[in-house]
Amino acid sequence: MKRTPLIAGNWKMYKTGPEAVKTAQTLAGLCSDVQNVDIMIAPTNLSLPLVSRAVEDTNITTGAQNIYSESQGAFTGEVSAEMVRAAGAEYVIIGHSERRQYFGETDESVCKKIRAALRAGLKPVLCIGESLEERESEKTFLVLDKQVSDGLKGFVLDELDTLVLAYEPVWAIGTGKTADVNQVDEVHQHLRSLLKRLFSDKTAEQTRILYGGSVKPENVTELMGIEDVDGALVGGASLDADIFINIINF
Repeated sequence: MKRTPLIAGNWKMYKTGPEAVKTAQTLAGLCSDVQNVDIMIAPTNLSLPLVSRAVEDTNITTGAQNIYSESQGAFTGEVSAEMVRAAGAEYVIIGHSERRQYFGETDESVCKKIRAALRAGLKPVLCIGESLEERESEKTFLVLDKQVSDGLKGFVLDELDTLVLAYEPVWAIGTGKTADVNQVDEVHQHLRSLLKRLFSDKTAEQTRILYGGSVKPENVTELMGIEDVDGALVGGASLDADIFINIINF
């Protein structure tokens, strides 16, 4: 089964609405001829409807950076999956390491958010990854196995047709460090096998597994050359359209 690569940009807490629209419009012009690659950008929730409108009728889709697990209610400051879907999002990033580190995200809350995303028709991008201490203690696979199995607890294979996994070693996010080719290859093969064990051959074959962690034009070609790497989740390098297009054109 051939998996269409997905290159996703996580804009984190950067860019006002007008700035986000300008960058999205510039990017849309630069990648208008790109084929056989799915492109997603995830601006802030405030900018999401503006950016979604700006990229209508282009080959760019949008995503949210987070959601709450409930559809509605007295949850001040939170945003539901249905709300971001109505704002134009097709994807949602769930369980990013910064959400886990700074905002107390757990595997249990990740699982609830994935269910909420699927209920609303969003494609969940489940982020997983180990810390430097966990890697140096040779606990990488134990950590990843728990994050995947607990994050997808209670799901059956037919529910996960749109799932995307994003492997982001925490020690490589925003540090300039990138896992070497052998490390990435080993982890992505392991994750593919894990999906097969937990669900089915079909789930393992159809699920796109992205790499994230200081992805930039200088290393994307090598990363995308790895058999089980199906795309990239890009942080800082996605904020500049002229740089991001060079990653999209890996």
